[in-house]
Order: sequence, then C-alpha cells, then structure tokens
Amino acid sequence: DLTEENMSFTALELGLVALIFSFTGFVRTGLGWGGAVLGLPLMMLVGGSPIDWLPIIGIHLFFFSGIALSKELEKVDWRYLKSSLPWILPAKIIGVIGLINLPADVMTMIVYLITSFYAFTWILDRPIKSQKNWVDNLLLFLGGYISGTSLNGAPLIVAVYISHIVKEQLRNTLFVLWIILVAIKMSAFIVVGVYIDWRFALMLIPAGAIGHYLGLKAHNKIMENNDRFKKWIGGMLLLVCAIGFIRLFMV
Repeated sequence: DLTEENMSFTALELGLVALIFSFTGFVRTGLGWGGAVLGLPLMMLVGGSPIDWLPIIGIHLFFFSGIALSKELEKVDWRYLKSSLPWILPAKIIGVIGLINLPADVMTMIVYLITSFYAFTWILDRPIKSQKNWVDNLLLFLGGYISGTSLNGAPLIVAVYISHIVKEQLRNTLFVLWIILVAIKMSAFIVVGVYIDWRFALMLIPAGAIGHYLGLKAHNKIMENNDRFKKWIGGMLLLVCAIGFIRLFMV
C-alpha cells in the first residue's frame, strides 16, 4: 500500500508533480480524454507506481469532469452510452482485479507498453478505427479492461465512440463514462484498503484547475488541429516511456 512516507517529495519534485497535474487537466478538458494516458507515465518518472497515482487521478477526474458536466448534461448521448456499457463494465471489473493483484513493476511495464503503442499510432497517424460491430465491441471490451488495469484504455473506447456520437456530444459523453469507470475503481481501492492520500489530491486541485481552465479555452482549437496535437504529444510520450523502461530495467 502507498504510505505517507512514499508521498514525501522535494520542493523540485512537488513543482514537477504540480506541472504534470496541470498538464493532465488541460488535456482532459481540451480533448475530453487522455489525462491519465499522458500523465501517468510522467508521474511514474517522478516516483511511485500506477496504484500510487491512480487514486489521486481518480479524485481529480471526479472533480473536474463534474464541473464540466454541471451545465451540459443535455449534451450527453445517453442512448449510445447505455448500449456500450455492457461491453465495457465486465472488462473493467476484470482489469481492476488484475491491477490490485499484479506486482508494481509489472503494472508499471504494462502502462509503458500501452502508452508506447498509442504514441506510435499518433506519430505515424495511424488511428485505431472500426467499421464493424464486432470490432467495435472488441475495442470496447479491451478498452474497459485496460482502463481497469491502468486508466489507459481511453483511446480504444474513443475510437468507437467517435464513430457513433456527434462531435458536440462526444466530450461530455466521455466524461460521464469516465466518472462511472473511475467510481468502480475507487470503490475497489477502498474495499481492499489501498491508501488514498486525499490531502495530497486536494493540494493538487489548484494545479489541475489551471489546466482545466486552459483546456476549456483551447478545446475548439485542439479539435481543429487534433492530428498535429497528437503527433507532438506522441513524440513526448515515446521519450518518457523510453526513459521509464531504462529506469525500470536498471533498478
């Protein structure tokens, strides 16, 4: 379990963590997804394993997604959300069980492998696409499972949602989905006794708020330049994962 001693950082490390949470807030609100995918590898470079950071990411997702949704619930595609949940939720639960039981080094390697795969698809401009129902369902299931293990399943789920939901409703529909999925994971953490540092999560809210505000302002611009944005982010993620793998195997 994560302990308060594990959460002690130097002033420089705290500054880096604050910047990372500001960045993830910007991406989450700007894109509607991607905060965990982009932020978790960076957080693990500062210290800790996925299970150390995921509760804090979950608290921020609840808080900022709730704010974004508070006045835009009418812009949610409830019909498609309900039809997709039977494929996502069982896989999510299986993934959460795996997350809780896997060793920290294995979980860390899984996060870096998944993130590297997404980075390559973004850099090479080879987006994950589906044009058949069975492929849609498979991607939803895999996305749910990966979301259960690391919260990094968003690109697979988004690949399906983007072909079924109009652009104006996509971000808010995803926010509702993330809240449901994170509620499952946080409940599991509480049941099995994973340490959740609420004070540290709350301390990082102002940093996340800066990113959230900038993401709201930049959302339309990002959507217009989505491919270019992903290529830059993909290159950065690949570098982060390379550093992470080196550290993982040299320890």
